[in-house]
Amino acid sequence: MQKELLLADEAIAQGAIDGGLSGVYAYPGTPSTEITEYIQGSKQAAERNIHSRWSSNEKTAMEAALGMSFAGKRSLVCMKHVGMNVAADAFVNSAITGINGGLMVLAADDPSMHSSQNEQDSRFYGNFAMIPMLEPSNQQEAYDMAYTGFELSEKLGYPVLFRVVTRLAHSRSGVERKPTKEQNGNSYPSDPKQFILLPAIARRRYQTLLDAQNAIEKASEESPFNKYIDGSNKKLGIVACGITYNYLMETFPQGCEYPVVKVSQYPLPRKMMNKLADECDAILVLEDGYPFVESNLRGYFDNSKTIKGRLDGTLPRTGELDPDSVAKAFGLSKEQVYSTPSIVKMRPPQMCQGCGHRDMYEALNEVLRGYENSKVFGDIGCYTLGALPPYQAIDSCVDMGASITMAKGASDAGLYPAVAVIGDSTFTHSGMTGLLDAINENSNITVVISDNETTAMTGGQDSQGTGKIESICLGLGVDPAHLRVFVPLKKNYEEMKQIIKEEIDYKGLSVIIPRRECIQTLARKKKAAK
Repeated sequence: MQKELLLADEAIAQGAIDGGLSGVYAYPGTPSTEITEYIQGSKQAAERNIHSRWSSNEKTAMEAALGMSFAGKRSLVCMKHVGMNVAADAFVNSAITGINGGLMVLAADDPSMHSSQNEQDSRFYGNFAMIPMLEPSNQQEAYDMAYTGFELSEKLGYPVLFRVVTRLAHSRSGVERKPTKEQNGNSYPSDPKQFILLPAIARRRYQTLLDAQNAIEKASEESPFNKYIDGSNKKLGIVACGITYNYLMETFPQGCEYPVVKVSQYPLPRKMMNKLADECDAILVLEDGYPFVESNLRGYFDNSKTIKGRLDGTLPRTGELDPDSVAKAFGLSKEQVYSTPSIVKMRPPQMCQGCGHRDMYEALNEVLRGYENSKVFGDIGCYTLGALPPYQAIDSCVDMGASITMAKGASDAGLYPAVAVIGDSTFTHSGMTGLLDAINENSNITVVISDNETTAMTGGQDSQGTGKIESICLGLGVDPAHLRVFVPLKKNYEEMKQIIKEEIDYKGLSVIIPRRECIQTLARKKKAAK
């Protein structure tokens, strides 16, 4: 079969296409974005009529993917780790309903927080939902897991959580493809009440999930992705999860002398773990993210078994691992070739030259100098960079959509003026409900929806609200007299300041929409037109 050089994200996308995928549902979020983009750009996917439009947020994506599964077809839903929080309601309940067509939930975790608010480990979600999990150690495994994951899902009757990390998602390797499978035809659940989670049915479905745990664990024990690799030195046993298996191999290029359990499918293969514990004096756990496996193993064995890893300081508690940190855990002196040299200074990111957010912040900052104790509640997007010099324009950034609701809560506490700054894509992701709360109470806040007509932070994907923002605001109930729009350009500076001041002075809910297309997407459009 043909071999291609692919990012792990691209390998997952191609594996899913070749594995019989009928639809991908996602909201852009680094490091998961490239999966959906690859499918959107795939000629093969287009010929097979695979659905690949972006969703408004991760919850809607999860629910749409579950709906495709209900109809018997194979679906993939993709998000970054914090998106799992948004999708959690549907995700956890999908373990109770089970599936019809194969369903994989791709969660891309970001150890070291390269582009995220936290280091959250999605394996806890899979464990909480009690469903099988896959975690590739390399690009070929990423492809193979995506290729076979739908069949695993259908065999067990449950969604499969597919976890990757940034370092793997955004690195390339040669990937050998397999023959393309046919897509499923339409079929419907044999149990007509399977997807109706009324309490009486949900209790029965929950028991079914509990009864399936032995089969899910057996699938992990028999998985080709989990391996027990014997070693001559039994003083230490190694558990290497996902990409850390590669780091271990780089630390011991001539072969590891210690027994190793390579873990790429969960739940943990208990028989392999017991064998490792029986043969070895102590166990070292290598895993990227939280000490998920290390914590679990402490409950597997009696207290006499020494478990090493992130919790006892053998490995760093925060950040992603690399071959240097793994070598250090073995007491090996290894040249620090993977760590950032001290001579390299960090350069903070900044908004692009010509960005409309810049002009908006300049006008907003000048207006707010005339008020005592003004606070600006920010949100997730390019405009979050307004927190940095030279603007230093926002006072909070917590999660998608929090700007409006935090501004409302601060206003309820007596803060004035309270200003929210949110982008167009984030607004349709999770800002609309917060705005509705503020409308219903006519909260004394000013909401700035800085509209650059794209999802710019993740590369310029389509924004669900393009051309609809005013209609959405009016439909929710914003007073038309206090829904203001301007073009953020230097030539409009005085007009911008006047509108901002008028709406801050208004004692009630007002919405301002500075609108100018993202400079990067505009440049790409002009280049494509040529």
